[in-house]
Amino acid sequence: MQNLIFITTAVLLLITTFFLIRSYYRNNLLSTVESVSIIDIHNEQIRDYAFLADMRSDSYFPSFLVDKCESILIELCINIEQRQPQNLKELYKLTHTATRKMNALESEFFENDSEIETAARESIGKDFEFIAKAYTFNNANIERLIAPRNW
Repeated sequence: MQNLIFITTAVLLLITTFFLIRSYYRNNLLSTVESVSIIDIHNEQIRDYAFLADMRSDSYFPSFLVDKCESILIELCINIEQRQPQNLKELYKLTHTATRKMNALESEFFENDSEIETAARESIGKDFEFIAKAYTFNNANIERLIAPRNW
């Protein structure tokens, strides 16, 4: 009986720890999402681009969440400009960080009766590809750009 209580307590502690770590990770990933602005970008192509236009035109995607996704893409552009990746491997590191931030929004989409599904995936993927090309990475592979995606 004592073993059962011990195992149950250990399992509950593990579950609680998992959710605390997940929450901390999600909050840290998204902490900078809302602190960026398109005016911080130097690339004219990017500044004139309408990010996530397909998602914006579809009421299935809550506007405030599309705004968060756009902020992640803007932050990616700023990171590219600041870090100036010299090759695809360096670019992919930056895009993978942005992709993980998109992944972290998944539960918020669910909570708002939406999800990052086929239409959103294509819209987001198209924007990642546009960003890569705008920064002269014309041979970037779209699937590699967003490789760690959950959507």
